[in-house]
Amino acid sequence: MSKRALIVGIDEYDELNNLAGCVADAETIKEVLSRHENGDINFDCQLLVKPGLCQRITKVVLRERWVDLFDFDGDILFYFSGHGAYSETGGFFVTQDGSRGDPGLAMNDLLTLANKSKAKSILFILDCCFSGELGNPPNLQTPYALEQAQLRRGVTILAASRPTEPSVEVGGHGVFTDLVLGAMRGGASDVRGRISAASIYAYVEAALGPWDQRPLYKTHASSLPPVRLCSPCVQDTILRKIPEIFITIDSKIVLDRSYEETERGAIKENVELFKIFKRLRDARLLCIECGDDLYWAALKEKSVQLTPLGQFYWRLAKEGRI
Repeated sequence: MSKRALIVGIDEYDELNNLAGCVADAETIKEVLSRHENGDINFDCQLLVKPGLCQRITKVVLRERWVDLFDFDGDILFYFSGHGAYSETGGFFVTQDGSRGDPGLAMNDLLTLANKSKAKSILFILDCCFSGELGNPPNLQTPYALEQAQLRRGVTILAASRPTEPSVEVGGHGVFTDLVLGAMRGGASDVRGRISAASIYAYVEAALGPWDQRPLYKTHASSLPPVRLCSPCVQDTILRKIPEIFITIDSKIVLDRSYEETERGAIKENVELFKIFKRLRDARLLCIECGDDLYWAALKEKSVQLTPLGQFYWRLAKEGRI
């Protein structure tokens, strides 16, 4: 398998106050990430949660898991839900044995392992206080250029909050993770059912208001590999037909009664095309001259044509990129 994920959730701490929803969030993230919506295998996930059956999640244990995680040349994902801490030397993931004076593992250490890794792509999804600090090495921060990030190509960060903000739990679950799960279950999918880190961020960011915690998105990626696949609005086999149906990108097709199977004089080929038009309309790839009712458009002999989004997929299909 070319995709692996380490998923960590810590509710139970030796010296700091315990949390309520981190383990539940981590377990649900694993459930969703392990397979695509159709049941196909996605990430090979390792779950590290406390309380749970695993060993204590100490600094030593988590660092060992990090080293194993990044000894890989495929796609890597790391999820963390638990306490985060911040000091003048940077941010920290608080481990189970963490204290106020020695909270856990430095976020900079995780960044160093990521930047040195041979992994094809790396995605961090972090639901902890001050998570936006990841990627901001202290030596790069100056009074005149705050929050400079240092990521090697292929690394992307989805953080629950800014470097100076807490991450909120509501009803026993992290607000950020709850939105991420909604995005990965299909809320952030495109027409083809592909969910990327960028679309997850767009979904989460749009759901949080200006007075809420503000998520952060940092990336040095030249492509957007899907994090998960959901049922597509339109199958690729249909998308590939768009340039065959619409000969030019701005072509208009005039409908008539032969496209509607319930009408006398219906033509089989036109009826099948009419079904495709319905799929394209529902996916916002097709617009109708007289509103959005294809049946009345056929009766009134009105035209249909591609929307700007439909023209985008026309180009992809024309260039053989679907």
